Amino acid sequence: MKKHCVDLKKTGQFSTFFLDYLEGKESLRSFYSHLPNLEGFGDAIKAKQFSEDKRQILVEVLESQYSGLSVAPAVEQQLHALRDEKTFTVTTGHQLNLFTGPLYFIYKLISVINLAQRLQERFPDCHFVPVYWMASEDHDAAEINYFKLDGTTYRWETNQSGAVGDFELEASFQTFLKGLGFAPPVFQEAYSKSATLAEAVRNYVHALFGEKGLVVLDANDARLKGEFVKVMAADLFEQSPYAAAQTSTQALEQLGYASQIYPRPINLFYLDKGIRERIEQDGDDYVVLNSNLRFSADGLKTLLQEHPERFSPNVVLRPVYQEWILPNLGYIGGPAEVVYWLQLKGVFDLFSLPFPVLLPRNFAVLLSPPIQKKIAQLEWAPEQLFQKFADWKKTFVQASSNFDFSLADAKDQVSQVFKNLADQSSSLDAGLPKAFASGEVRSQKILEQLGAKLRKAEERRLEVQLNRAQTVFDFLAPGGSPQERVVNFMQFSLDHPELLEELMACFDPLDFSMQVLSLE
Repeated sequence: MKKHCVDLKKTGQFSTFFLDYLEGKESLRSFYSHLPNLEGFGDAIKAKQFSEDKRQILVEVLESQYSGLSVAPAVEQQLHALRDEKTFTVTTGHQLNLFTGPLYFIYKLISVINLAQRLQERFPDCHFVPVYWMASEDHDAAEINYFKLDGTTYRWETNQSGAVGDFELEASFQTFLKGLGFAPPVFQEAYSKSATLAEAVRNYVHALFGEKGLVVLDANDARLKGEFVKVMAADLFEQSPYAAAQTSTQALEQLGYASQIYPRPINLFYLDKGIRERIEQDGDDYVVLNSNLRFSADGLKTLLQEHPERFSPNVVLRPVYQEWILPNLGYIGGPAEVVYWLQLKGVFDLFSLPFPVLLPRNFAVLLSPPIQKKIAQLEWAPEQLFQKFADWKKTFVQASSNFDFSLADAKDQVSQVFKNLADQSSSLDAGLPKAFASGEVRSQKILEQLGAKLRKAEERRLEVQLNRAQTVFDFLAPGGSPQERVVNFMQFSLDHPELLEELMACFDPLDFSMQVLSLE
């Protein structure tokens, strides 16, 4: 696999907010604790505090979640190491997309695995565990119930509601699975032998990356949430996380940065079988939206103490929950994820919770051999792969033609002719200059139309090259979105079974560039 790195600024895919963070812009320094580099991790190690009791609970939860699974020796070693005070985690999180969903899920997992390895080399006295945080509590099934492969969308229709991790893989899913005979055994086995979606995702992620020591955590657990009661109580009854998040959000907006998330007075959902709905205060009571559930303040306090698993953090509190229950040093996310964490620094400070190092996942575009051939025929440099098709087409057609499609010279000549005639005719009839001016407008429009026809004629002459370029652009950005956000991993792995290993060898978790990867 050949690699070429392109500056993120040259891709047109990333916000100024995100790029400013990566560049270490001084105005953003108060919104995070450590720079995204190895030195930053050294500082994070010194700042991290994590009790022995929390370690014990974390390991117990992980061991119970891995029970019944043929656990890879590398993961067993990680679970044992997590009991030690010098063991830390680095984490990435993602939804439970079917069959891994878009490519960037795979990129996230490889990034966090490679980061743990880099840290191990840099800080040999400590141990580093890569963690995949399953977003099992998400309730938006429409975001995760499909994947796209070779231009086809494969979708599982289900009427189940609530946390998607609890979705049962019942008859409708097994019927859906039978129609995917092309899926590798790792997926067929995970989905056919699992009772729920969360179980299936854990199984296939473990099968793909367990030997690399990746640990999968489902934080939807009563024991872990019991540790988080203090923060959830502050959110419900004091609404202090909201105030802290709002302060940071407003400060960022004053610097010209748009909000990525919108804090609420209460940032918790009520979670139970088949339901995950927002909690809101209604006078002295608390209500669960889209339900008949209503609690007094005392009733909600009792429920929080007795059943903390009934409460689910939203996007504001999920990062805080993660850092509360893990000995975590760094979080790897997508561009929007990285910058929304900057809105939350005040919430971390509120609870005297160390803020982790924030890093972006690796970014890449994969080029199949047929696409590489077309790119070579077009004589494009890697940076040109990130142009807009319409922009490239306009420039290419003009450069390939002997005509100036604007017909600027002709328009100037026509304009001068009408101006001269208008000047000459004014002595005969005061109304004639106006008539000549109208004639000039009509003539200019005719020339514009003829210029467009000339361009169309050139486009027909260049049809082979234009179609070739359109094929390349559709491959790189299907439907107008970057390949990594649309295409499923299987589109490449079915023909390249060593793709995971090749990606792991190519990706550098501290190289913040777009990697153009040519498959062989």
